[in-house]
Amino acid sequence: MNIEAFFHKESSTLAYVVWDSATKDAIVIDAVLDYDAHAIKVSESFVDEIAAYAKKNRLTMHYAIDSHVHADHLTGQGAIKEKLGAKTAISEHVIGVQKAFSKLLELDIATDGSQWDVLLKDNMMLEAGSLKIKVLASPGHTPACICLQIQDAVFAGDVLFMPDFGTGRCDFPGGSAENLYDSIKRIYALPDATRIFVGHDYQPGGRALAYETSVAECKEKNKQLRHDTSREEFIQWRKERDAVLRPPRLIWQSLQVNAAAGALPAKSESGTSYLKLPINVFG
Repeated sequence: MNIEAFFHKESSTLAYVVWDSATKDAIVIDAVLDYDAHAIKVSESFVDEIAAYAKKNRLTMHYAIDSHVHADHLTGQGAIKEKLGAKTAISEHVIGVQKAFSKLLELDIATDGSQWDVLLKDNMMLEAGSLKIKVLASPGHTPACICLQIQDAVFAGDVLFMPDFGTGRCDFPGGSAENLYDSIKRIYALPDATRIFVGHDYQPGGRALAYETSVAECKEKNKQLRHDTSREEFIQWRKERDAVLRPPRLIWQSLQVNAAAGALPAKSESGTSYLKLPINVFG
């Protein structure tokens, strides 16, 4: 199994292409659309980089999977589907996220998950040609977070980060520090040698980019949740920390696009798409 990481510097996001060198079967995890907040411009240079890699290696791209509805960048799922013919997939619990943010932002979208080709269930085995992908429901950061286990590797999305950064925040609608603790403990129950690939790396202290750790390393060194961290201790710390965090810079732009599987808002009669920015929602 080959794992190729792509780093989107503007959002500190890691996207992954996972593929079988024998069969060329492949998936993409957490692709990103480029968004210029000053020019209000969407482009596909990051997706194009992934597509070029796939074409160079003659990969058959079966799925573009998002680990959750991201609140800090626009998803590239739709663009990957268009360029490489991949099916789109996300947790079945995306429906609850759609309903929450559709109401908050007054979005004109279906709230039944129909924008995706496949809705993923806990413990489901998704087949992408020769690749076998186990879905691990991992709520906490959002209610629709999943981790993806492929052989000895787990793609953790925003559940776990590198040990020197910690864990995902839980202050978004439907987030839960209690659920996040349980989700991480589920990962910690996997064999110590299991590799963990994180969804973001914020390079604390200016260190070099890092995106691969292990269950053993996380249990011993994760600065927020080690193997001996009590449930009560983590929940109290996470809630206190989240209470002072500012919302992600692109939260509103991201959510209204990502809740529609990467589709931009419908164009008006003038041919222009518009994003909504609610005022004073965060006090």
